[in-house]
Amino acid sequence: MLEVTSSNEEQVPITASPVSSSGKPARFDGALRITVQSGNSTFTQDPATPNAFNVVSEDAPGVTDYLVEGDADLGSGVTLIQEVVRYTVTGANAAAFGLVGGTAIPK
Repeated sequence: MLEVTSSNEEQVPITASPVSSSGKPARFDGALRITVQSGNSTFTQDPATPNAFNVVSEDAPGVTDYLVEGDADLGSGVTLIQEVVRYTVTGANAAAFGLVGGTAIPK
């Protein structure tokens, strides 16, 4: 399981770099398949980068689990390998006061 965290004003890029059982670079047959298992955050995936996606925070703090799958069979069959990404979203901290003066009123 991969665990990542950001504020509710951010997103986090995730990239898969598959390796064989001996640790050598490998490939997937096609793009990663991502499914939201639980939680309210979303994701974006660009077809130009099939081994990558962004987890996108929801507005409220919370946890989202994504199931990430890749087809390890480079032939006509399908052999899926899977991993879970757990995304924890925290509330953004205040960074400025944002003070505003009102119109003067009598004492």
